[in-house]
Amino acid sequence: MGNRGTRGDGSSLKRALLVTGGLALAWLTVETAFKPFLDRLRASISRSDPARDPDEDDNDVEVEWEKGETAAEEKDGKAGGIPPSD
Repeated sequence: MGNRGTRGDGSSLKRALLVTGGLALAWLTVETAFKPFLDRLRASISRSDPARDPDEDDNDVEVEWEKGETAAEEKDGKAGGIPPSD
């Protein structure tokens, strides 16, 4: 039990190198296994615009679509309610 302190830092250095090597190998394995998914994800991130909020854009499109539909119905005389009598 007293020999534990006399081994020096050689074993701790070996252990640190072993852990570092294991982490590098694990990272390389994950990169290789998920390469297609990670490539698509990275391409999507590079194409995205961080200043644009997609949630706000979706709501604006929906509101504009509803306005356009209402305007088209009013133009055709199909705005709902009672039709005009002739």
